[in-house]
Amino acid sequence: MVQHVVAAAQQGVLDDLLHLPMPAAEKIVRTVAVYLGILIVIRVAGKRLMAQMNSQDLVVVLLLSNVVQNAIIGEDNSLVGGLIGAAVLVLVNSGLDHLTFRSARLSWLLDGRPTVVVLDGLANHRALMRLGMTPEELDNAIQAQGADSLSQVRRVAVQPGGSVTVDLQPDARTATIGDLRRAVDALTARLEAQDGGATPTRG
Repeated sequence: MVQHVVAAAQQGVLDDLLHLPMPAAEKIVRTVAVYLGILIVIRVAGKRLMAQMNSQDLVVVLLLSNVVQNAIIGEDNSLVGGLIGAAVLVLVNSGLDHLTFRSARLSWLLDGRPTVVVLDGLANHRALMRLGMTPEELDNAIQAQGADSLSQVRRVAVQPGGSVTVDLQPDARTATIGDLRRAVDALTARLEAQDGGATPTRG
């Protein structure tokens, strides 16, 4: 009797792990459809969701996976179904990465282009409003790059992935070791030239 109970329990575990309650093709279609759907949502939501997340954005990101979970798995809680879904996600994402690398048009369609929010010290308030970026968030971004004000900034762009790139004015950039070496070499050459010109000639 006990052996029958143990065998039935083992069979039940194997069924839960290996039995697919839906066809594998449906599993694949569900996974790809949800992947593309979320990709479109993020593309429409813009770079703001990927960059400077506030508390509301964080709640959306945390809940997003739970919202679409049932759309992917349906009634499938099997191990095989989970592995199929994971493999499909990785393969589809890798395939799109290769396609966007080779096609600039597809890259623009899926990722977009950088959005310039500051040019020559002047903020583009329309672009900031479109991205949902506040002036405080912009100030934090430029201060993280070593600028104290917009007057020290030549260009600020929000990249498709949400990162913020800041290009400072030449006078506001921090001098590198190479800059110091070039300045010392130039000064040394100028002093040597002056010393050579000041040396009196013997007649």
